[in-house]
Amino acid sequence: MAGGVLSFPLTAFHDDGTLDPDGCRAHVAAQLAAGPGALFPACGTGEFFSLDEDEYRQVVTVAVTEADGRVPVVAGTGYGWAQAARFARIAEEAGADALLVLPHYLVDAAQDGLVAHLEQLAARTALPLIAYQRGQVAYTAASLRRIAGIPGVIGLKDGHSDLDRLQRLTLAAPEDFLFFNGAATAEIQARAYAAVGVPAYSSAVHAFAPEIAHAFLTALRAGDHSTADQLLRGFYVPFVELRDRVPGYAVSLVKAAARLRGAPVGPVRAPLTDPSAADLAGLSALLAAGLDLVGAAP
Repeated sequence: MAGGVLSFPLTAFHDDGTLDPDGCRAHVAAQLAAGPGALFPACGTGEFFSLDEDEYRQVVTVAVTEADGRVPVVAGTGYGWAQAARFARIAEEAGADALLVLPHYLVDAAQDGLVAHLEQLAARTALPLIAYQRGQVAYTAASLRRIAGIPGVIGLKDGHSDLDRLQRLTLAAPEDFLFFNGAATAEIQARAYAAVGVPAYSSAVHAFAPEIAHAFLTALRAGDHSTADQLLRGFYVPFVELRDRVPGYAVSLVKAAARLRGAPVGPVRAPLTDPSAADLAGLSALLAAGLDLVGAAP
């Protein structure tokens, strides 16, 4: 999974809000054609929180079928451990390779509870688990050592961007424990994460402009700071500024950008909202500028 950009596919819906399996299939096929290191269907960008169990099964099955063993398929799961285990069983039956454990629902919890949550889920699935800390979930170094000792827990995705804390976690972990940069628009902080031993990252941009995502990763790995800075200044930073205008735009803008490029992914589901006309126009101009920077067609 550390060999390429990690793709978090969108979930396609019809205009009436119903699931569009054909749209999902077309989008996943396009993502795979761009050469990601792994697929993470039905996660945050894929609106896991909006899917019922049957829809989730269809989304994960599409990803597994299209991937056909070429790259790992890591499905999202979440809520309390009892419900997360239900989704885990579905993902296992669909042929997923692992699970990304999204933050639990609503409540704050002590460290013992965070560890117990993973213990309960790990006891109920044969699939490897990657814990995701963001929002109300933040592990201490002591807790990290505990979850790394849970059979089946293989890694941690971080969305807090607290590099002091993250460095302590990487030092506390076994050498074979996986770490992923899960910051929103992770490219912004990719160099900082790599400096503390976390080079792998998720890319929402890959869902609509894999050309930009791969160009940035290539520059990063080559130590080409001039190109990386050009992409950050000309595309990523303005994209984040637009994203931060409205809650939920971290998903809504990504889906809108995919539609601008002809992907049949449809609208977001409530409570998310699609971008305003003004923001959509700004997104269109920004997307064109970003593609121009990497010499790609709109």
